[in-house]
Amino acid sequence: MAGGGQVEKRVKYKSSVKDPGTPGFLRIREGMLLFVPNDPKSDSKLKVLTQNIKSQKNTKEGSNKPPWLNLTNKLGKSHIFEFENYPDMHACRDFITKALAICEEEPNKSAVSTSSEQLSIKELELRFKLLRENSELQRLHKQFVESKVLTEDEFWATRKKLLGKDSIRKSKQQVGLKSMMVSGIKPSTDGRTNRVTFNLTPEIIFQIFAEKPAVRQAFINYVPSKMTEKDFWTKYFRAEYLYSTKNTAVAAAEAAEDEELAVFLKPDEILARETRQKIRRVDPTLDMEADQGDDYTHLMDHGIQRDGTMDVVEPQNDQFRRSLLQDLNRHAAVVLEGRSIDVESEDTRIVAEALTRVKQVSKADGETTKDANLERLERMSRLAGMEDLQAPQNFPLAPLSIKDPRDYFESQQGNVLNVPRGAKGLKRNVHEAYGLLKESILEIRATGLSDPLIRPEVSFEVFSSLTRTISTAKNIIGKNPRESILDRLPKSTKDEVLHHWTSIQELLRHFWSSYPITTTYLHTKVGKLKDAMSNTYSKLEAMKESVQSDLRHQVSLLVRPMQQALDAAFQHYEADLQRRTAKSGGERPNGYI
Repeated sequence: MAGGGQVEKRVKYKSSVKDPGTPGFLRIREGMLLFVPNDPKSDSKLKVLTQNIKSQKNTKEGSNKPPWLNLTNKLGKSHIFEFENYPDMHACRDFITKALAICEEEPNKSAVSTSSEQLSIKELELRFKLLRENSELQRLHKQFVESKVLTEDEFWATRKKLLGKDSIRKSKQQVGLKSMMVSGIKPSTDGRTNRVTFNLTPEIIFQIFAEKPAVRQAFINYVPSKMTEKDFWTKYFRAEYLYSTKNTAVAAAEAAEDEELAVFLKPDEILARETRQKIRRVDPTLDMEADQGDDYTHLMDHGIQRDGTMDVVEPQNDQFRRSLLQDLNRHAAVVLEGRSIDVESEDTRIVAEALTRVKQVSKADGETTKDANLERLERMSRLAGMEDLQAPQNFPLAPLSIKDPRDYFESQQGNVLNVPRGAKGLKRNVHEAYGLLKESILEIRATGLSDPLIRPEVSFEVFSSLTRTISTAKNIIGKNPRESILDRLPKSTKDEVLHHWTSIQELLRHFWSSYPITTTYLHTKVGKLKDAMSNTYSKLEAMKESVQSDLRHQVSLLVRPMQQALDAAFQHYEADLQRRTAKSGGERPNGYI
């Protein structure tokens, strides 16, 4: 079965080549791959994001092997799927190829323009100005950005102070919603006629759309095809006015005559569906039905309807009644959720469509995880034992029979201090050890050492080199107390040392800020930084060898802290790599065909 946006085939999922396979369904979308086994109790359920797939291999048609598709993720793990026939396998392979191509295009588009951080012309001009005025900054930008070690945004993210107040960058902190309820919006009157006027701001419209999905959907359906935006809001506030009059009979009569007005008066079906979906995800381990005695709303003077009224409503008009508790709960949920979109537009339709898209994405995620939730709940119900329903557990006791407690504690101490087998013959007392040491010293005095520790010519060369270095340092150091080691170096060597130090600081700043590695993006970024640091390390070694012999010691003193900082980064990289490899299994990726 294949749809416009997904492919679904019967397959067998194999964790290795020798695995007989778990039968089930393979569903592939543009952004995700999902395997659902036929047996709901099976643990072979699989969910892989398309962007995490590194490569795919398949068996050739006409060979003796069955139609297999081997997908390898970016961590090196393989997933093998055996299809019923080759056309099914080819369809899935082609679909994944297109999805991977889309995933490669999306980062390039987002690198140019992101929803959270959009560059203005003024900020671009400020960046160019900083690069023109600061030659060292321009050199770093050319070294790392043009060589693709860092992206443009990563490079400037650590220099927000340089951009200063002239940077027109949107704040990452989203402004929340006001605590005022939509029902609290009061109109203004002119005092002469019965005409009222509502002043709608973009924030009020956003809050109405967020709290009332049916109103949002009605706006998309009716404006501007059936009515103008002004007529739409007039009908909406007419419905709110009918609610405030507490007269459900009049509301029912007007809803019967006006189809558009009835949309605002009837219960919100979209909100009811979302509520039912949330209820399905609740853990049913404790499921007690409410008794009628727990419900006090049927008693006199209990239960507060909208605006604090208690009206007797006909059964046929009950759907046009709304309680204050429902409005409070919905308003509180929307305020806690905050702004789910980052759209600042005066066009009401753009806001409504953006909110609808966000809800559709969350709904799709909920449908995707529905099977996973059911499986999780079934597993929890099987594993969760209720203590009050369990039989009493009477474990047999083996009483200790210890006549003297000292025997017990002394035996434990003896076990701790027990000497391993074969160690007793190696024991020597102090006098024997002293005697052996004395004999060794006398033997060395009598016969001498057969082989020298260091060859005489090597020791003489080292001694002469140290003497020259110390003499040179004595002649230089002390002449100018304000002069540093850098000032005594040639200008080219000094500039090279300073540039290497600045480059290492830039690389280490991005390297340490990328941990812990939680995404593929950070994994790729750390790999690029590690290669750049290795290249810089090699340049430091070459620089030490290229300077004059009388300056080599001073340059080594300057380079040593840089190399120590790089060594610490390399050690952390290797340790983290070993930890992640061990966590993922540490085995050779299976499924090679």
